[in-house]
Amino acid sequence: MIELGIRAAELGTTVVFDFGFWGKDERSALRWIAAAVGARSQVVYLPIDPDEQRRRVTHRFATTPDHTFHMSADELEHWRTQFQAPDDEELRGSQIPPVPPEHATWSEWASRRWPSLPDRNAATNSPRPHEP
Repeated sequence: MIELGIRAAELGTTVVFDFGFWGKDERSALRWIAAAVGARSQVVYLPIDPDEQRRRVTHRFATTPDHTFHMSADELEHWRTQFQAPDDEELRGSQIPPVPPEHATWSEWASRRWPSLPDRNAATNSPRPHEP
């Protein structure tokens, strides 16, 4: 889905990703890729309190069980602790941080995080877009 969304963005279509934003590195990689294809990006964060989230998860499973899976209260709480909420700088569109040291580019990082997403730099043999 990410590759399709990026291709649509390259063609000038507005794209909304509502997944892949659990951590700052994921958001940074997607922001970097958007910039590399000439698209503008914006992180939008809509906080949800645990009770409302539980209500929505329960309702979704009750009404469309073939499109989701059961989540216990303990699982949901555990997953909430893994989420890294964006800070004010990210929400303002601050400069993308440097790629983690074990990766050459954000494109490489993204292709390892999402294996179906090709490394744009390796696939095209083009020069790397500027990395901060």
